[in-house]
Formats: sequence, C-alpha cells, structure tokens
Amino acid sequence: MPDPSAEVVPSLQSSPILSGERVAFTGTLASMTHRQAMEMVEQHGGTAMQHVGQQTSILVVGEEGWPLEPDGLPSVKLEQARQLHDKGEPIRIVSESEWLKLLGIEPVERKTHQLYTPAMLCQLLNVSVHDIRRWERAGLITSVKKVYRLPYFDFEEVANARRLSKLAASGVRSEQIAASLQRLHTLWPDVVKPLAQLEVMSRGMGGLVFRDDSGLVETTGQRIFDFDPPSPEDEPSDEHSILPLHPAPVVGNVDRQHWTVDEWFYEGCRLAEANELESALEAMRMATIGESNNPLFHFHIADVLYRLKKPDGAIERYYMAVEIDHDFLEAWTQLGCVLSEIGDLAGAQAAFQIALDLHPDCPEVHFHLAGVLEQLGQPEAAVQHWRRYLDFDDRGPWAEIAREHVSPDAQ
Repeated sequence: MPDPSAEVVPSLQSSPILSGERVAFTGTLASMTHRQAMEMVEQHGGTAMQHVGQQTSILVVGEEGWPLEPDGLPSVKLEQARQLHDKGEPIRIVSESEWLKLLGIEPVERKTHQLYTPAMLCQLLNVSVHDIRRWERAGLITSVKKVYRLPYFDFEEVANARRLSKLAASGVRSEQIAASLQRLHTLWPDVVKPLAQLEVMSRGMGGLVFRDDSGLVETTGQRIFDFDPPSPEDEPSDEHSILPLHPAPVVGNVDRQHWTVDEWFYEGCRLAEANELESALEAMRMATIGESNNPLFHFHIADVLYRLKKPDGAIERYYMAVEIDHDFLEAWTQLGCVLSEIGDLAGAQAAFQIALDLHPDCPEVHFHLAGVLEQLGQPEAAVQHWRRYLDFDDRGPWAEIAREHVSPDAQ
C-alpha cells in the first residue's frame, strides 16, 4: 500500500518555492507530522527550523486544535514570532492551509476543511461519539449542517473542542485557558476561528463554562442558572437536533416526581455519559412513558442497551425509532452496524441500503456497507463503496482500511 503522505508532495520541476525561507512550525498539524512538514520544507528549497529566531521568515500554525502548550499557555513560538514581527523583523505567521496553498497542495487543503460525521471524527481524533454529542449539546461545537438528523462538523472546530477538554481534564484552570484564548486573539486574530454562539467564561471552582443561546453550561453538559438569559426570540429551534438543548435538572435533593419528559431525557443522557448505564436506561424509559412516539428517545435507549451488551434490545429500539421516523438516517446506520455484529448480514445490507437511499453521499454508510458486502462474498460490489468512501475521506484509519481493499491501479 503506498504511503499517503507521499501523495501530497508534488514533483519539484521548477525553482524551489521556499528558496531562502527559514520555516518553523507550531501547534499540531492536521495534514502531516512535524517531521514530514520539515522534510517538505527542505524538498522545496527552504530551511526547516526547530525554534523561532531572528532568522525565521515563516511560522506555520497547525490547524488541529488551538496552538496552546500543555500547561494551557499560548504557543511559545507564536509569542516569539509576534514579538519579532512587532520589532519590524520580516517574519510571516501563516496558517497550515495558507502554507499548503503556497506549495500548491490543493487536495490536502480541501480535505483539511471538509465536513465530517461524528463517526468519522471518532476515527480521526480518537474521541468517542458520546464526547462529540456532549460537546454539541453543551454548545462547544455546532454542526455545519444536518442531513436527516445526521450532523456534519468542521474538523477544526471539533479539534479545538478536544484540545480545550483535554486541557481542562489535565487540571489547567479555566482562568488560564480563558486568558490564553484572549491572548491568542492578540497574537494573531486569524488563528482563532470564532466559535459561534459561545463565550468562554471563568468560574471560581476552576471549571470551564460556555455560553450558548439558552444560557450557561459546563463542558460536562450540566446547565447552570444565569441571571441574564437571552431573550426568547433569540433561542434556536432545530427539530433535527440529535440532542436538543433543554434545561438540565438540578443535581442534588430534587423532587423528581414533577420532572418533565425533557428533564428525564436529559438526565438519562447525563448518566449515560457518566457510564451509569442502568440508571441512564431507567431515566430514558421515564421519558418514553410521557412521550412514547419520540424517535430520539428510542434511539438513545438503543445506544444504552448496546453498551449494556444487549444487542437484541438495541435492535428493537432502533427499529422503533425508524418506524416512528423513517428518515432517521443515523438510526438506520446504527441498526445496520448492530445487525452486522450479530451476523445478520442480509438485514445489515438492507438497513445500509435504506440509509443510502436517504443520503447517497453518507461516507460512513458506504464504509460499513462495503464491509458487509465483503463478508457476503461480493468483493466487486464492495470495491465501489470503498472507493466512494475515499471520495470523502483520505486521512483517517477508515481511509487506510478502504485503501487496502482497492487495487493500486484503481487509486
């Protein structure tokens, strides 16, 4: 199998593009490792530098997450580059995409800014679907679009969310993170992509809090009371949301006898994220007692049952979700995956085909259907779906698997 990184290096037939340039890198690169980037600098006639100094002419800022150090402080190299720039030194600070464009590597730039489903992001960023849904519910990330309830996200935004969450989990106080984000705006405004509807705030207890259209919420998803909520006409309405924003039940001595359907559902999601699966199941069932025809409730109950190693129960709930809402794309996809796991390949194929009938450009469905067709002894049909998946993704682990099933001359 060819090395994917080799595909992004164009042939050097003209004068070196980076002749005379001294290039350094900071932050995590989304398209390659730092070592590969430094080799590319040398191949294009430039000099790669480990550190930023007066001789540095270009600092490239990586696009996978905020350029923050492990202690939460802004990138040291970015600080140094800004100081040199302010002193009149001819140093340019450019984004990873701008650097790739300078080298004429358009395909990588396009892939860097494509949209991803939660399942694809799980593979690329090594996070769970539950993290992505929690971040979405908390307002930390916002889907760019939804197709039959399936959200698509911008890679950079989710990578930033993962970076912030890791810093918070490692003990970096929210005051430091908030101050660092403000400092990044000062160092280079272009490096910080505005997070729509969000405001990073500090709390005395050291937890990260974000503002969304419904008020204040912690990164755990726990909503807290705000004495200055947004006006009702500003509140969002998205009937396709997988996890709609609802006020969370207050944790503590609370009379749950009068909880609403939405409060029970939110509590079930919270418990599921905390891996308290039996309690989560009971809370979600309480929600269905009040609203039995809500496909979202059945979808999330199915997810909990699957995690409890009860695939038959999960399958039944997925079927209930699609019976209520035939166009529930993610429910059809999950149903196909579970059916495949228990060996019902024909059922899985049928579920995936229905999903593709709804959304022919859904990458993960092509990936899963290809795997089922391979098991059914239909490699020629499977190859068509492996290729379709590679049309949407050529970076992550799933892309590597897809390449292994596509002949070299077909790539």
